[in-house]
Amino acid sequence: MAPEKNSASKKQSSSIKHRGPVQLRRKRKDEKTTTDQRLLDKRGPTDWVHTDPWRVLRIQSEFIEGFGALAEVPRAVTVFGSARTTVDHPEYQSGRELGTALAEAGYAVITGGGPGVMEAANRGCSEAGGYSIGLGIELPFEQGLNEWVDLGINFRYFFARKTMFVKYSQAFICLPGGFGTLDELFEALTLVQTHKVTRFPIVLFGTEYWSGLVDWIRGTLERDGKISEGDVNLLHVTDSVEEAVRIVLNADKGVDEAADLGKEEEW
Repeated sequence: MAPEKNSASKKQSSSIKHRGPVQLRRKRKDEKTTTDQRLLDKRGPTDWVHTDPWRVLRIQSEFIEGFGALAEVPRAVTVFGSARTTVDHPEYQSGRELGTALAEAGYAVITGGGPGVMEAANRGCSEAGGYSIGLGIELPFEQGLNEWVDLGINFRYFFARKTMFVKYSQAFICLPGGFGTLDELFEALTLVQTHKVTRFPIVLFGTEYWSGLVDWIRGTLERDGKISEGDVNLLHVTDSVEEAVRIVLNADKGVDEAADLGKEEEW
């Protein structure tokens, strides 16, 4: 087992901030906003006329960098979860075991690159000899990519980063998390529900944590006709690492079988 980071290294890593691909160490007084905030939050009466067209080039560069870096990664699974989970928490251990199991099943592991559950999944994957990927984001309190990331990309814009999560993953596995995890979860659900992505399993890991949400979806959204009957079945809830990986493998097998069938029909 690799040793835990000492307090000195933790203090050093907490002072590192990323602005897109640029790394900054030690806080400056003039660093008060992020790129996303400057794009979306406020603007002067005519400022957008001069700045937004040029921002398109920066946005374009993020997609180019992301596509270029991830184009040849092996089949991968994205693992989401709280950045606030401590190393001694059972959820951290679950994330680590999940990362190991996915690596042993032949998948790369993609996370948001941060601490907590993200670090746990990256760590488990890396320790098992898998390909560990982190897609970071510029935040006012950014802590930098965790030390278990083999391939790391730092993004300025959430929408560019989200595209990479979906495009290069075969599945999402969500461990207990907060707003960020819920954001990615419901975006994935919307894409699957509207058939923007197909055969893309979404696994909620932790029945006690997620059962209230699933009950609300079934008992309120489905009951009131806000979603179609059976849409809740797009979610797979489990406490088993083995079952989570099996769900991913079965979905992947379906993709392979469909591809083979398509080839036969062409002939």
